[in-house]
Amino acid sequence: MIIGGQQPQAATGATPDADALVFDVNEANFMAAVVDRSMEVPVIVDFWAPWCGPCKTLGPALEKAVADAKGAVVMAKINVDENQMIAQQMKVQSIPTVYAFWQGQPVDGFQGAVPGSEIKAFVDKLAALAGDGGLAEAVEAAEAMLAEGAIEDAAETFAAIVEEDAENADALGGLARAYVALGKLDEADAALESAPAKIAKSGPLEAARAQLALARQAETAGPLAELEAAVNADPTNHQARFDFAQALHAAGEVEAAIDQLLDLFRRDRDWNDGAAKTQLITIFEALKPNDPLVAKGRRKLTSMIFA
Repeated sequence: MIIGGQQPQAATGATPDADALVFDVNEANFMAAVVDRSMEVPVIVDFWAPWCGPCKTLGPALEKAVADAKGAVVMAKINVDENQMIAQQMKVQSIPTVYAFWQGQPVDGFQGAVPGSEIKAFVDKLAALAGDGGLAEAVEAAEAMLAEGAIEDAAETFAAIVEEDAENADALGGLARAYVALGKLDEADAALESAPAKIAKSGPLEAARAQLALARQAETAGPLAELEAAVNADPTNHQARFDFAQALHAAGEVEAAIDQLLDLFRRDRDWNDGAAKTQLITIFEALKPNDPLVAKGRRKLTSMIFA
């Protein structure tokens, strides 16, 4: 729809709320609200007017897509009747016209009303330009804290990331693992229970669940010396060997625990509904995927399964 010739109204220079995802922009604050803001987050600019029929469909659809992006992009609305100078500078000849700004420059755009699928693709593409806003680096830093023993700091960092992005599986899994390391098992369980359905079965959360399960077992693990003596006295005592493996893991002797479980599986793979295999898989899931113990243990287990 061709732009009309109504006279512009006076513009105020107030800067939009920094937390707002959708906001009105005029000639006085365009540089700050769009160009400068796009140095931090991609900005969609919607040129519209009250008399424009297609704008009444496109605008709300764009706003919904922006809201669904959860802060990965923001949207500036420019009434062309009130801000004809900006429209002329951007060479807007008909509305609706949409531009996307990133790092101070227009990087994409389209004219006219488009289907919802195209709107979503447009917003997703723009959001991808900015990556994840540094969350991946924050997760990496939190993991380093956890590895170095700064567990409280790691938990606080993971929690802050989850607050920013509730569907960040790495952060939520890390938060649960930090709680496990702190001995706060109920908090770890609550964190895992809070997982959105989209990430509930993801690898990071399964790893955290495995660590939590092993930590629960450690609370009731028997004395190492007594269990070792029981196994030595009767190598066919499968329950004693299983309990001994649990106690070894609780004491931090992971490789020895794996060896005992492999021995139990070799002796009787079906004992207690395959408890040895189940426990081995739990241990493997709790370890990092690239841990040498995982590759070595899985290789031995597989060779016995297909022997």
